[in-house]
Amino acid sequence: MKSVYGMTFNALENYFVEHGDKKFRATQLYEWLYQKKVTSFSEMTNLKKEVIALLEQDFSMEPLQLLKIERDKDVNKYLFELEDKEHIEAVLMLHDYGNSICISTQVGCNMGCHFCESGRLKKVRNLDASEMVRQILSVEQDLGKRISHVVLMGIGEPFDNYDQVVSLIEIINHDKGLAIGSRHITVSTCGIIPKIEAFMKLPYQVNLAISLHAPNDQLRSQLMPINKVYPLAQLFPVLKEYIAQTNRRLTFEYILLDGVNDTPDCAKELAQLLRGINGYVNLIPYNETNHLEWKRSKSETITQFYDILKKEKISVTIRREFGSKISAACGQLRSKKEDEA
Repeated sequence: MKSVYGMTFNALENYFVEHGDKKFRATQLYEWLYQKKVTSFSEMTNLKKEVIALLEQDFSMEPLQLLKIERDKDVNKYLFELEDKEHIEAVLMLHDYGNSICISTQVGCNMGCHFCESGRLKKVRNLDASEMVRQILSVEQDLGKRISHVVLMGIGEPFDNYDQVVSLIEIINHDKGLAIGSRHITVSTCGIIPKIEAFMKLPYQVNLAISLHAPNDQLRSQLMPINKVYPLAQLFPVLKEYIAQTNRRLTFEYILLDGVNDTPDCAKELAQLLRGINGYVNLIPYNETNHLEWKRSKSETITQFYDILKKEKISVTIRREFGSKISAACGQLRSKKEDEA
């Protein structure tokens, strides 16, 4: 049965009209689902019995099955089991500006980035919008507080699941839904050009993050197979058009790998690539895993890389680290579960 949490507001309005009811039922339903957060249709006391019976017939309200929580200072990692027994994960990060969740968009990932635990286990399927929404609701329930920021940077490539990701944004951004502001939503992509071109035409002021991880095509193609399809020479003109169309600043994610992409020459080449672009670099210390041979850059190397970019007048931050005592790498908790099977 279809989950009600995957229904956009407009889709629900159409649903009620098609069943001979009024559009305002969608407002009532969204308020119960996302503001009062009831767990059954029978609790929706301002709906007629016939409407409740119809909803119970056509939709489920089942939550995701939460298998495991790992907790550390200012971070929790959640492992969920889906209806088909597949597994995904989400990460809650507590910041001084609010509570942020990093959610999965696919079961596995087909992008095959060589340093990524998520990509080691290939894509099984896309998540539907309800499975993404329910990650947020489940974590909110555990936390007992509102999630204020959502990052699509967990397992999967969001733009390889474009339509469902757009539905998710519509649901969580709607003022009767979770009412999470566009500028508090970030979508990360490794650079699927046609989807970036489509995304820039949407009315949402959502943040876009580009998984870059290398300053030139040769190295990036070694690390990220997607670069052979959409090389930097094709990607960057589209990114410049995105900035011009949306007036939004881009984030460039750059995982530092020891002896691979963390040299002073790489830093200088990255500065040259990004010069004049409205964006900033988020340097990410690598989370090592048992399955992959890549190593984390040394602290002094990270600092040196940062200093070179600053000297070159490139906006740059070093990502605050979370979860040193838990399965911190994206996909690592799911990977452990698959290893047990």
